Amino acid sequence: MLVAVVSSAATAVVPARRGAAPCATATSGVAVAAEAAWDIRRRSSASFSTLQQSSQAFRHRSVVAQTRRALSSSSSSSLRGIEMGVKRSLGARQTHKRLLSSSTRSQAADGELDELVATKQTGSSSGGIVLPAVGVACMGAILFGYHLGVVNGALEYIAKDLGFAADPILQGWVVSSTLAGATVGSFTGGSLADKIGCRRTFQLDAIPLLIGTLLSANAAGFQAMVIGRILVGFGIGVSSGVVPLYISEVSPTEIRGALGSVNQLSICVGILLALLAGLPLVSNPAWWRSMFAIATIPTVLLFLGMVYSPESPRWLYKQGRIAEAETSARRLWGTAKLESALAELKESNSDAGASEDAGWGDLFSRRYRKVVGVGMSLFLFQQFAGINAVVYFSTNVFRSAGIASDVAASALVGAANVIGTAVASSLMDKQGRKKLLITSFAGMAASMLLLSLALSWPSLEAYSGTLAVLGTVSYVLAFSLGAGPVPGLLLPEIFASRIRAKAVALSLGVHWISNFMIGLMFLNVVKRFGVNRVYLGFSAVCALAVLYISNNVVETKGRSLEEIERELSPAV
Repeated sequence: MLVAVVSSAATAVVPARRGAAPCATATSGVAVAAEAAWDIRRRSSASFSTLQQSSQAFRHRSVVAQTRRALSSSSSSSLRGIEMGVKRSLGARQTHKRLLSSSTRSQAADGELDELVATKQTGSSSGGIVLPAVGVACMGAILFGYHLGVVNGALEYIAKDLGFAADPILQGWVVSSTLAGATVGSFTGGSLADKIGCRRTFQLDAIPLLIGTLLSANAAGFQAMVIGRILVGFGIGVSSGVVPLYISEVSPTEIRGALGSVNQLSICVGILLALLAGLPLVSNPAWWRSMFAIATIPTVLLFLGMVYSPESPRWLYKQGRIAEAETSARRLWGTAKLESALAELKESNSDAGASEDAGWGDLFSRRYRKVVGVGMSLFLFQQFAGINAVVYFSTNVFRSAGIASDVAASALVGAANVIGTAVASSLMDKQGRKKLLITSFAGMAASMLLLSLALSWPSLEAYSGTLAVLGTVSYVLAFSLGAGPVPGLLLPEIFASRIRAKAVALSLGVHWISNFMIGLMFLNVVKRFGVNRVYLGFSAVCALAVLYISNNVVETKGRSLEEIERELSPAV
């Protein structure tokens, strides 16, 4: 085929070059034929290559089609697998969401439960054990009142049994010996509280209280009775200062007034219990010994209770026992108030010399003498307003006024004292200390004036017994609203921590000395001047107290001890 093409090409070319030379023509024809041959070959190669490429393309399309069919088949199964996988994934996700939601709700419920439990725990621990601690300390106040009131109804029977019924001086000493011991005990209690703390002081105090009680209950004569009464007096003198001191230092600010008035309420309860304990005396004259023996019960409770009660955090901090102060504060007030309480303690002890106990001479220094004078004056007014004359000798007053049941009348006085003090407890942190004091002394002045008139005016003689009871009950109610509970609460509040124990002891020393003088001299003064004039003098003292308090006493309601100290006893 290739030869024929070459011949045809050569034939076609030759006529075109007829006019050329024969050699040139032959050479030229050969060249043209060769060129044509190569051109045909290139085209043949290109056609073959195109054919080959077409074949390869066909094979490629077949492979692609097969691949597409395979892919289509695999894609369908894969898509179905993917779809099923997605569905499974979505189902799992929805299940996970449901589980997560349930878990979240469960966790939320658990969280709410934990929060509720924590809240309850916080609420239960926020107050700590301050109330039980105060209750134990008030055993000392109950003993205070009981030992003061126990001789009121029993004195006549004691004197007959021990053989000094005809001697009023000896009878007066049975009453006053307790007060003499209390005077010494009040000064001792302040020093002990400074050195060993209130808690240990309470436990030591239980020893003379127990021994004196047992000695009085088994007394065979006047001397044994007086010695027992002196020991008891020493014990109640110590507790009379340490109880309000301890309560003021362990009580939270917002309820310090209410808890502080519990001290006076406990004293009133003790007096009432003593008066009630004397009711069987009419039918059993020897019952007075059992009346003294009953006092051993709160004495033992005081000793054992203080084993588990915490020490005052303020005293511990002042002694540099910081870790113990923190532990005591946590037990008393709970964790919620711990940080703020420790901050106040730190601030109050940051003053130079604040951690050092003051000497007795420091009480009359320029920095403290005014506030110490206020403390002593309040107890002077309290005692010379006549309250102890009413408590000690109410049976004699009622008898002279014609009241048949003198023991029952005295019990009525005790009940009025308890009721009034309970009311004062609810008003202490609402009305304030100063307002209650002024109202109380004003009411006492009016009641004493009524008593004086009832016992002196002839026109009221027919009603003297009734008026005597009404005047006495209204006087006791007025006393229990302020003059009774407020001084014992106010003194630990207004005294700086450095002088608190000794200043309270000094003020209570004035209290007991005044008490002793009134108990020893009251009957003689009544015989000389008459009871109506004595009561008129008590009324005048109450009126002077109103004026003094209005000008010199500051309000401490709702203020921390440290805040009061910064105002009343600034560093000089």
